[in-house]
Amino acid sequence: MQQIDYYMSVVSPWTYFCGSRPVEVAAKHGVRLRYRPLDPMALFARTGGLPLGERHESRQAYRFQELRRQSVKLGMPLTLKPAFFPTNPAPAAYAIIAAQEVAAETGEGDIHALVQSLCAACWRDEKNVAEDEVIGDCLEAAGFSRGLLMSGLISGADTYARNLEQGLLAGVFGVPFFITGDEKFWGQDRIDDLDRHLAGEF
Repeated sequence: MQQIDYYMSVVSPWTYFCGSRPVEVAAKHGVRLRYRPLDPMALFARTGGLPLGERHESRQAYRFQELRRQSVKLGMPLTLKPAFFPTNPAPAAYAIIAAQEVAAETGEGDIHALVQSLCAACWRDEKNVAEDEVIGDCLEAAGFSRGLLMSGLISGADTYARNLEQGLLAGVFGVPFFITGDEKFWGQDRIDDLDRHLAGEF
């Protein structure tokens, strides 16, 4: 089955803005959507990117304008400066990795709902997605066991590191980033292009 590798991080507002669109595109074309959470700071460091606080003030100012505009355009409420940003994205990533495996093996839980709820927790609800309670609530709401917080810790950490290395080899340099076959799409504003590619338009 054809697959979309979705490199992402819940601490990226652009991942939050993806919303349900990647899921809808995958379902429309009958392809598998595979979440590959990775460490965005490690990715930037190894691909020439700069952490937000080290970027030129013009870039930072434009980012705020674009976030505000996209929030309105997509109808997705967003806090420009959430109380718990930056925060450690690893614990939420481990939960996504573990839950995705459970969903694949048993059919239980809604991995897509989990990803969206974790992103919204950070960018809409101003919750700390590095905290067990926040992650546990999102797991439970998406139909997964809170026990994945602990049971998925070791395997999640291994896969999280592996996602970074695989992403680098595949040419990933930012999030969200979508790869299907040899085609690459960077950014939530390229989901329509992903859709058109899968439709055979280019």
